Amino acid sequence: MTATPLLTAFLPIALGIIMLGLGLSLTLADFARVVKFPKPVLIGLACQLLLLPLICFFIAKGFALAPALAVGLMLLAASPGGTTANLYSHLAHGDVALNVTLTAVNSVIAILTMPLLVNLSLAHFMEGDQAIPLQFAKVLQVFAIVLVPVALGMLIRKLAPRFAARMERPMKIVSALFLVVTVVLAFAKDWQTVVDYAPVVGGAALLFNLLSLGIGYWIPRLLRLPQRQAVAIGMEIGIHNGTLAIAMALSPVLLNNPTMAIPAALYSFLMFFTAAGFGWWVNVTHGKELAIKDAEAAN
Repeated sequence: MTATPLLTAFLPIALGIIMLGLGLSLTLADFARVVKFPKPVLIGLACQLLLLPLICFFIAKGFALAPALAVGLMLLAASPGGTTANLYSHLAHGDVALNVTLTAVNSVIAILTMPLLVNLSLAHFMEGDQAIPLQFAKVLQVFAIVLVPVALGMLIRKLAPRFAARMERPMKIVSALFLVVTVVLAFAKDWQTVVDYAPVVGGAALLFNLLSLGIGYWIPRLLRLPQRQAVAIGMEIGIHNGTLAIAMALSPVLLNNPTMAIPAALYSFLMFFTAAGFGWWVNVTHGKELAIKDAEAAN
C-alpha cells in the first residue's frame, strides 16, 4: 500500500470536511451536557479511553501482528468515534444527543491521548531505529487537522444556525462517502499487499470491532444505563474515525508508514456491516423496550 500523491492530497481534504461537518452539528451545550449528565458520558469515555486500548493491545499480541500492523491497530483504538456513529445510532434508536456529546468531548481529548498511545505503541512494538515518535510539532498538526475544522464548523453554526441545520444531514452523508472513498483509495493502489495482510490482521480487526460494540453496549447496561444510552455508547466506541487513523498513518509529516493504515482500512470496511448487524439485533431483541422509551420521551 503506497501513499500516492492523490491519496496524500485527498486525505487532509476529506478529513477536514468530515471534521467541519462534525462542527456544524455541535454547540457549546454539547460540551456542557457533560456537567449536567456526567454518568453516561464518563462511562462512555472510560470504555473508549481505558478499556479499548487495553483490549486492543492484547489482541495485537494474541494475533502476533507484525510491529507496524500492531501500531496501526493501536492507532485505530486511540481514534475517537466517527461521525457515522451518529447516523447508525439514530437508525438503531440510540440517544443521538449522547453520541454527539461523546464525539465532541472525545475528539478534544484525542488530541492528547492519540500521540501518547501512538508513542507508547511505537516504543513497545517497533525496533529503536523504526520508532519515530510524534514530536510536539506533529501533535500540533494533529490538533490542526482535527480541532480547527471542528471549531470553524461550530462558529458557522453560531453565526448561521439555519444554514448549519440545513447542511447537517448532507454533511453526514458526505462524511460517510468520504470514508468509503478513503478506504477504497487505500485498498486500490496495492491490492495485493492488502490481500497478503488481510488474513493476518483482518481477524484481529474484526474481533476488536465486535468487542468494541459489545463492551460499549453491555457495560452501560450492567451499570443500569437506559437502553437508548447503551446503544449510543455501543455505536460510539464501535465506529472509530478510520479516516483520521488512515490519514495519520499515511501522512508524510506524521507516521509516514502505509502499512499502519491497513488495520484502519480493514476495520472501516468491516464496521459498516457489523454496526448494521448490531443495530438490527438491538431493534429485534429490544424493540419493545425501545418503543416504551420513545413513548415516554414523546410524553
